[in-house]
Amino acid sequence: MKVVVLAGPESSGKSWLAAELQAHFGGLMVGEYVRYFIDEQQRDTTLADIPAIARGQLDWEDAARAEQPELLILDTHLLTNKLWSQTLFGDYPAWLDDELLARHYDLHLLLSPEDVEWSADGQRCQPELADRQAFFQGSLDWMQLHQQSRVVIRGDWEARRRVAFAAVERLLNH
Repeated sequence: MKVVVLAGPESSGKSWLAAELQAHFGGLMVGEYVRYFIDEQQRDTTLADIPAIARGQLDWEDAARAEQPELLILDTHLLTNKLWSQTLFGDYPAWLDDELLARHYDLHLLLSPEDVEWSADGQRCQPELADRQAFFQGSLDWMQLHQQSRVVIRGDWEARRRVAFAAVERLLNH
């Protein structure tokens, strides 16, 4: 099983690209639990919600891993929960670090916020490019610090698709 994670700031195309990858390569895709959580709760999240959101994401990921697909595509992982918690609340549950590093991810596709328009969807809250760039940088810093395999995805939608498809193709043929 090869595990690909889409990472980066909101409105950079993670969900779209995850669906494109699944349509092209097959495999199993895991969505973003926090979106489900917000839809169910019908309120803004708080720092006290982060453990439940993170555990929900882990449960979805673990259920997908148990199916042993050839390709597992994760629309997000705990790094996003950690960075959002830091951004919104100035803190995060420390156990997120251990859980994140305890799992193996073959490839991170890190999407840049540049070259694509931000779009509101009722859950997004960073319309300013500088805020999304800071989130991107936090993601990149963590991946570099922990020597995570990654490909940075930039450009317009077609360029993003092309670079991501090539990276996943290399992973699957390696």
